[in-house]
Amino acid sequence: MQAAADEEALVQQAQKGDLGAFNALVVRHQEQAYNLALRLLGSAGPAADVTQDAFLSAYQGIAAFRGGSFRAWILRIVSNGCYDYLRVQRRRPTTSLDALTDDPDSPVSFPDPGELPEQAAVRHELAREIQAGLLTLPLEQRVVVVLSDVQGLRYDEIAEATHTTLGTVKSRLSRARASLRLYLSARGELPVTRERLEERGTET
Repeated sequence: MQAAADEEALVQQAQKGDLGAFNALVVRHQEQAYNLALRLLGSAGPAADVTQDAFLSAYQGIAAFRGGSFRAWILRIVSNGCYDYLRVQRRRPTTSLDALTDDPDSPVSFPDPGELPEQAAVRHELAREIQAGLLTLPLEQRVVVVLSDVQGLRYDEIAEATHTTLGTVKSRLSRARASLRLYLSARGELPVTRERLEERGTET
């Protein structure tokens, strides 16, 4: 509760023109915003550009922010920026996933101290396969599954971030998870990931 109150105070200060307060909000959310863009676009350069543009838009439009979750608001701006980028490019996101190796939220970045080199290699390849599977999904499904299963947002936060209903969020998640299961199964990865995906699917 205290963190939420602190953030609300920062938003109010930023709405009065306090650049330092807005910069504090950027520090809080820039990593998650960039991670979302990176997973949606699959390329570090465009993800960085979209994230930077999103925070610039947020700064210019923060006076119009009417409360609620600032995180959901900024992530919605990032998601919309990704939609716009892909629409302009008129192509699917890149499948070059090397940038994700340096992503602090990627499974690749959380090695087990007792892990053998062979196990690390398998985990690394699995993470790449999961990200490649994400990039095959329609963007509206990709957004909700990243927000839920990668970034851990609640369903109500996802609904706010995507400007949809809870029912739409759950429906898109169900379709996205089913598509990922098929994708990973076709590549022999399903036994490793089924439990994680289905475990998330039981959340309400």
